[in-house]
Amino acid sequence: MKITVKYVVEDRDRHGNLRLYYRKAGQPKVRLRGPMGSPEFWQDYQAALKNPKPKAKPKAPAGPDRTTMRWLISEYYASADFLQLDESTRVTRRRVLERFCQNQNDGDKPYALILPRHIRARRDAMVETPSAANTLLKALRVVFKHALRNDLVTSNPAAVVEMFPSNGEGFHSWTMEEVEQYEACHPIGTTARLALALALFTGQRRSDLVRLGPPHLKNDWLIFTQYKNRNRNPVRLEIPLVPALTEVIEASTIGDKTFLITEYGKPFTIAGFGGKVRDWCDAAGLFHCSIHGVRKAAAARLAELGCSEFEIMSITGHKNSKEVMTYTRAARQKVSAQAALKKMQADQAGKSQRTQKSEGGPKSLLDDDQGKG
Repeated sequence: MKITVKYVVEDRDRHGNLRLYYRKAGQPKVRLRGPMGSPEFWQDYQAALKNPKPKAKPKAPAGPDRTTMRWLISEYYASADFLQLDESTRVTRRRVLERFCQNQNDGDKPYALILPRHIRARRDAMVETPSAANTLLKALRVVFKHALRNDLVTSNPAAVVEMFPSNGEGFHSWTMEEVEQYEACHPIGTTARLALALALFTGQRRSDLVRLGPPHLKNDWLIFTQYKNRNRNPVRLEIPLVPALTEVIEASTIGDKTFLITEYGKPFTIAGFGGKVRDWCDAAGLFHCSIHGVRKAAAARLAELGCSEFEIMSITGHKNSKEVMTYTRAARQKVSAQAALKKMQADQAGKSQRTQKSEGGPKSLLDDDQGKG
């Protein structure tokens, strides 16, 4: 007859040996000596009954101190302002802020004691990389804006810190010679050529280029909403499909949903497309060119053709002319210089004609009469 004892369970190990355990809900399992009913068994069993040890609860991970910058930044991560950003923007901003927290233990400093001079000192320490400094400053501004909106601070110390002036032109804008060099390497019919044509004749970002496709075509117009800011302040565009782009699309292998597809017939990811364009540019010997530079080149070309900032904005989707002017400044200068020299040339021609008339004609009526006599 098998003996059963309350809270005692049996099992066998991989060698077939019988093992006894005291097991009660909420308490750790206790090994008992055997065999069942032996003096050693009852001694262990009584000890387990008299000295129950509650099962230790796992400790919750300690969160950051609620007074620190790290805590404030984590609150910003949970806010609607952050969650509504594009995924790539969230990744970039999180990387910038995490680096800020790790540098000089800034994440452990009380956010309520942060003053403009502290942020300015941090900005100045990054003077060798002004763009990175400005990116950090922008991120801190939105964090403190969130804190101000939720009554956690009384002012935004980052808002009064000046950004470094831009000392560069950003991404290189492709020249027509570089476009021709790329086209010579990647003929019509290749995905590489299709990528360039889409970028050049639509002026869109890579995040839109990888999404454009047959579903966006209607009566030879591309109709779509730009990917950037689509959840907060969407920009809807309607761009005519020019014959040069139509020719390239019709000669290329495209997907059902997107024009651009990988060698496996799948749409490109944004990052994957950027890396692929890098390979295509390198193959053409254009090591300093990028896909974003084509967007700049498209805007510059429109400026050279005399398009206004607002006309260019209707293609690129920029929201203000200031952004467009950063792309078209050099083109505008070229057009203005050309117009100015044409005016100078016309003025010189006019002066030359007036001089010739003056030297070849009669100097006075008296001279003219004398000549007739």
